[in-house]
Amino acid sequence: MVEVEKISDLRFSARCGGRAAVLAVTMLFCFLTAIAQTPLPSPLPELAPSPQEIQVPAVATDFHLAPKPLPELTRVGVDMDRQRPLSIREALALALANNKDIEVARQNVRISEFDLKSAQGIYDPRLNSAAYYERSKSPISSFLSGGSDGAVTQSDYTGTARLEGQTPAFGGNYHLDFSSVRLTSNNVFTALNPQYPTALTFTYTQPLLRGLRFDNSRRSIEIAKKNLSLTDAQFRQRAIETITSVQRAYWDLVFALRNLQVQREAVRDARTQLEHNQRLVTEGALAPIDVVAAEAQVAGFEQTLFSSLEEVSRTENNLKNLIAENHQSDLWNLSIVPSDSVDLVTPQISLADAMKAAMANRPELQQSTVAREINQIDQKYFREQTKPQVDLIGTYGVVGLAGTTSGTANPLTSSSTQLRDAVNKLLLNSGFDRLPDPPAQTISPDLLGGYNQSVQNLLSNRFNNYRVGVQISLPLRNRTAEAQLGRSLVEGERLATQREQLQQFIQVEVRNALQLVSTAEARLHAAVIQRQASEQQYQSEQRKLDAGQSTVFLVLERQTALTTARGNELRAQTDLNKAIADLERATGNALTTNSIVVRVR
Repeated sequence: MVEVEKISDLRFSARCGGRAAVLAVTMLFCFLTAIAQTPLPSPLPELAPSPQEIQVPAVATDFHLAPKPLPELTRVGVDMDRQRPLSIREALALALANNKDIEVARQNVRISEFDLKSAQGIYDPRLNSAAYYERSKSPISSFLSGGSDGAVTQSDYTGTARLEGQTPAFGGNYHLDFSSVRLTSNNVFTALNPQYPTALTFTYTQPLLRGLRFDNSRRSIEIAKKNLSLTDAQFRQRAIETITSVQRAYWDLVFALRNLQVQREAVRDARTQLEHNQRLVTEGALAPIDVVAAEAQVAGFEQTLFSSLEEVSRTENNLKNLIAENHQSDLWNLSIVPSDSVDLVTPQISLADAMKAAMANRPELQQSTVAREINQIDQKYFREQTKPQVDLIGTYGVVGLAGTTSGTANPLTSSSTQLRDAVNKLLLNSGFDRLPDPPAQTISPDLLGGYNQSVQNLLSNRFNNYRVGVQISLPLRNRTAEAQLGRSLVEGERLATQREQLQQFIQVEVRNALQLVSTAEARLHAAVIQRQASEQQYQSEQRKLDAGQSTVFLVLERQTALTTARGNELRAQTDLNKAIADLERATGNALTTNSIVVRVR
């Protein structure tokens, strides 16, 4: 059937030369003779139907396309009349302000800031207080109990306060205790009733070995600081990744829109060619089948056109997802029109300079450094825990007292006076001298008064006490601390191995990125030459067709090749810009190249 069509083509072009027609007839005769001499293959044996034959449904066997115009080139949910010009810098600014990954990274930094503040709060002093009323009634079990009615009853109002905390240096801790009591009792031996005892005690504990240079509180603060640096490096990494993603999405949209224009031009050229073929058929210069071929070409380009429209919608939604504030943003309803043209100037950087920049700027290496520093903090702490616990403890306290005299005589004093009088009487009757009078037992005037007097006696430091000692806690084996230290040392070795692996991976990325830029530049150069040659070939083939020296098939082939070459040129241009963005990410220069500054509070 194909050869018959070729003969038909030659028959209509026989006006330009009869020799070509004769040659074509001769070739057809030879071809048919060869087919006749070729033995036919033996028929295949019929296959027996399987017992469970799968019933495959028919696919649109009687489908007939109803004639209707093609739909408009519109995108779902986008108002084509509302266009938003967008530059690459505006897209980056919107992404850094609205992108959810950036916002999560920013919140992680804020969380680390609060974690650091919480760790530093370990040194905040703590004030504890308690106040209560107590009454006790105890039975008398001794003649010296001093109670009445068979029981001793006393009640008191007690108030206590404690100020405690840790010192930022040397790992010491302190607590200051104060107590005051108002005590009343029916004990006949109590000289002051009510009385107001007060006490103030200061205690300080200073580690001498374990915890002197480094303790858990200082470890928590140092780790919190490193975690803040870690989240900052993670934020920078997320910002670089977002910048690269926005740049790639932006250039993908540029390619999709320009490719849509190329496909529209291809459809327009194909329709022009169809109209041209129809005129030639009318003039008798072409066979009617050539019109069918041109119609098939138009239909194929129309399919590609709507596929390109789908690609525009997909790439635009991808870019909007990176820069839109939320799903209710008005940006989703706008048609984004990139305003920046492709940058065809490739960065001139050597492999050595690119590796040096990557090792200095890559956030992954900064994160590895922070992880190593955290491990060193753990090693320092666990090495400290292997030491014995030896603490110096010092206590100093003062007490105060005041009260009101009870007004009752001391039973012991009264009975001793009677006994003394009887003895003196016997001595005098026997001619001896009487016993000397005992010194008077009186309450100091400084102890007479109320609560204020007791506090004054406390502050005067007249009644004090102190204690100094050493407290030792010596584990016999301490395997827990030794195991924790050994684990931290192995963890350090693992982090060092991972860092070497990361450095090697970064080297691979930098090398690949440089190669990608170089390859993309070469591909662009070749694509430009291919597009220029395809344009010349297409124009030449059209002229040959008009002169009767070519066929519609070759013209359509040239047209398809030209459309492909234009698309390849566009793809090479955007691939070059995407390769540059990947190189900036690989070297860690995405922030500085795009003039983006990340400030750490």
